[in-house]
Amino acid sequence: MAADKDNTANISLIVDFRPRLRKLIEIEFVLDHLNFLDNDNKDLIRTKARKESNLKAVDLLIDTIIRIRPLPKGWFREFVDALSAGGCKHAATYVEDSPPCPALEAENDNCVRLIELLSPSLLGMKTTDVCWDCFSKGILTMEDREIQTTTPESTKNKKRNMGGARELLRRIVRFPPGWFSTFLKALQVTEHKDLYKELTGESPDEPGVLMAVNEAPGNVDPMVEEGPVEAVGKSFLPGQETLDSSVTSMHLDEPSEADSEIAGCIAPAAESPPKAVIVLRDYQMDVARPALEGKNIIICLPTGSGKTRVAVYITKEHLDSRRKEGRPGKVVVLVNKVPLVEQHYSTEFWKFLKNKYKVERVSGDSQLKISFTDIVQKNDIVICTAQLLENYLERAHSGDDDGIKLSDLSLIVIDECHHTQKGGVYNHIMIRYLKQKHKNAKLKKEQKDTVAIPQILGLTASPGVGGAKKIDKAEEHILRICANLDAYKIMTGNLGENKKEPHKRIATAEERKEDPFGDVLKGVMNAIHIHAELNPTCDLGTQNYEQWVVQKEQNAAKEENQKVRVCAEHLRQYNEALYLGKTIRMWDAFSFLDKYFDEELKKKVAPEDEEAIIKTDTERFLFTLFKGNSKVKLQELAKLPQYENNSLAKLRTKILHEFTSREKARGIIFTKTRRSAIALAQWVQENSKFEEVGVKACHVIGGGGQSVVKPMTAAEQRDVLNKFQNAEINLLIATTVAEEGLDIAACNFVIRYELVTNEIAMIQARGRGRAEDSSYTLVAGEGSGVAERESVNEYREKMMSKAIDKVKKLDQEEYEKRIKEFQIQAIMEERVRTTKKKQKGMKKESPSKVKFSCRSCNKPVCSGEDVEIIENMHRVNVTPQFKELFIQRENTSLVKRLLDYETNGFIACKDCGQRWGSMMLYRGIECPCLHVKNFLVTYDEKRKNVNKWSELGIQLPAFDYAEHARSVAESSEDEESM
Repeated sequence: MAADKDNTANISLIVDFRPRLRKLIEIEFVLDHLNFLDNDNKDLIRTKARKESNLKAVDLLIDTIIRIRPLPKGWFREFVDALSAGGCKHAATYVEDSPPCPALEAENDNCVRLIELLSPSLLGMKTTDVCWDCFSKGILTMEDREIQTTTPESTKNKKRNMGGARELLRRIVRFPPGWFSTFLKALQVTEHKDLYKELTGESPDEPGVLMAVNEAPGNVDPMVEEGPVEAVGKSFLPGQETLDSSVTSMHLDEPSEADSEIAGCIAPAAESPPKAVIVLRDYQMDVARPALEGKNIIICLPTGSGKTRVAVYITKEHLDSRRKEGRPGKVVVLVNKVPLVEQHYSTEFWKFLKNKYKVERVSGDSQLKISFTDIVQKNDIVICTAQLLENYLERAHSGDDDGIKLSDLSLIVIDECHHTQKGGVYNHIMIRYLKQKHKNAKLKKEQKDTVAIPQILGLTASPGVGGAKKIDKAEEHILRICANLDAYKIMTGNLGENKKEPHKRIATAEERKEDPFGDVLKGVMNAIHIHAELNPTCDLGTQNYEQWVVQKEQNAAKEENQKVRVCAEHLRQYNEALYLGKTIRMWDAFSFLDKYFDEELKKKVAPEDEEAIIKTDTERFLFTLFKGNSKVKLQELAKLPQYENNSLAKLRTKILHEFTSREKARGIIFTKTRRSAIALAQWVQENSKFEEVGVKACHVIGGGGQSVVKPMTAAEQRDVLNKFQNAEINLLIATTVAEEGLDIAACNFVIRYELVTNEIAMIQARGRGRAEDSSYTLVAGEGSGVAERESVNEYREKMMSKAIDKVKKLDQEEYEKRIKEFQIQAIMEERVRTTKKKQKGMKKESPSKVKFSCRSCNKPVCSGEDVEIIENMHRVNVTPQFKELFIQRENTSLVKRLLDYETNGFIACKDCGQRWGSMMLYRGIECPCLHVKNFLVTYDEKRKNVNKWSELGIQLPAFDYAEHARSVAESSEDEESM
């Protein structure tokens, strides 16, 4: 009786899974292992397969098993073993009632359909090579190796290959989930890069982004790369005989009987554009698992290993699960740089999720005219700068209806999350989160309703050590970041064979034996020292000298000592030229100085119909000092190559070596300043030797407006990076803007030129060398200290890895205890800061107590009463009296258009030419916008150097647009009537 019940249950399983088994069983190989069937039944089933189809033969096999009475003892185990031995292991899992989870099953079906849709292209593969590699990787059996013999010898080679390819595709899909990633690897190994790219949407040269699909039961619904796909008339599925061995010489577009059986399955895929596949490698899935369970984690993976792709996958899983549960889902992806908004949107989140979810991006530079709150409400996923979210969280906290609450969000993804510290904007957002979390704990104890808080996902390549010198302090730094992000764990992956470490070397350049160019500059600087009665306490051309001269300028401004102040300004420029002469061409250093003096002279030339701008005796002395003999000497020396710095020679040798020793060289040079990036790019472009070896160089610099060098717009950055991606440019010369976050095509060499910052920047820069056999070189001048600082960074990197390992090995209870302590400390520190800020706000003095005077000539300019604030950001003075004090000049490097305002010129003192700020057009009204650093501020009779408006303890009134618009309109009417 028990045996009968077991047989009934087992037969019921086979019947229930019959639709699956029809597609997964290969009759020819399974029958050989079924001893409980007599030979007559086997012959009938084989005849059915040969004359009709494999599908019909499987039906007959199942019907035969159901009909046999009594079934012999052990028949079910024999059937399961026969399926496994016949290469139908996936079918065996169903018969044993151990099918994959619905998500994995759906994903596997999509993988099958993807192969099905792209089979016309796949038929062109080198079947023998792929077959052997698939066999070695375990997704083909011994019998499958004979695929190449499935076509008669008389058939042409091309048809033989296509027939073998059909058979290969038909057989690999019988294997359990995991076959797809193995097949991709086989294509990669056998150099089918075009087929690999067609299946994944990415080149196999880009590690960690598109490899393993359906590796583990966490994956769901992969999506196929969008692109034109032909309607496919045939399939290679096991039950579809167009790829059966009996008809391997048929063309793919020829009709067959099997088509009608799967038409319902193929047609929808053929009619609509397919989706983009999200595929993860094993190590990526491993780090994602806790997040897929809803836990907060930090994913720490090297640059180029696919962190963002993992985040996309987690985002999709998160939204899918909430949708199934009938709960709303809202994901915000935070970045710390404006260019990253567009990058994450177009290359990751929108690309892969657009068919299922609404994805939008917005930053301070966006031209969207609706509020950020509306954007969040109308979309499922929003990519934005962190400051934008913080602004709207603060609005909600202040009671503004147009704000956003943390409870409105279900997942926050924080890119480059190592910045969640030291009062940064990421930390401001997370402090709000931590406060609510600890309030929820209190509410829970009181049995009151808690407030929903989002899941947190942090991404970083390197959390750093925070300046720690000992391992315990490094461990504390890592724990603080984990605490700030409320991370359940910090996840690191074992990349194994996917890990690509570039070869590293340091190229040290000898000091110049002679530097007549630098000697002339030092001679001029010493003449200025004598004129201004200054005695420097450090070597010229150093960072220490820079700091010393800046301090002298600030003190002189407060003391109204114009002689020393102006001399200090000029000394700073000569010091910059000395530094440039050590890193770039002497000619570039000379051009920098020459341009500076031309600009200074232009400041002293008044526009038409204006009174002449006064030059002081000191200014005349300084202009004469440069424009006289010094300029001629520097110009002549700059043309002599024998005096160029040796670092530049080392760089030249390294570039030539890379482009002559590699078939296709592609590299990045990181340098310290925007000016040196531009100059190095010009140097490469103007050198014929570089052109001969195929170097095509361009620079990419930051978009911030703090530098005197014209910044790059986000569009200009994208244009350069796209050209680099498409090989129109093969050498990128960049400032640190390219070190972190920006998606740059795989390089095979990276050079840091006279540049060392911290261990995080070193890891980020090195990670740009993503190609096989890549190199990382530090070019450093002898005695510059650059090589020594690099060694310190290497030590810190090792210490960071050890600290992360120590944190991961902590007992979970101990880990959570320490995390909670740091969180409480962070909350308490925030409360102290908030209290002090409120007290400071209460003590804010009347604006009338603050006076502004020109930093250059000390002329009184205005009172704080005359200054108003626009959008809590721009300080403007629109009084008629102020308008009489300045002249307006065009500034081609300053062109901003943001929503309701634009700037394209600057204002300067009418008497001395000192720049005061910019002219801003705000909703049709010209508003002179003041930059406080250009003024000397007198507060309670004390003179101060102020760099930021926030340093002033005064409350400025908001700009009254309606009042000023009315005044402008009345003024215009008066002019028209005259």
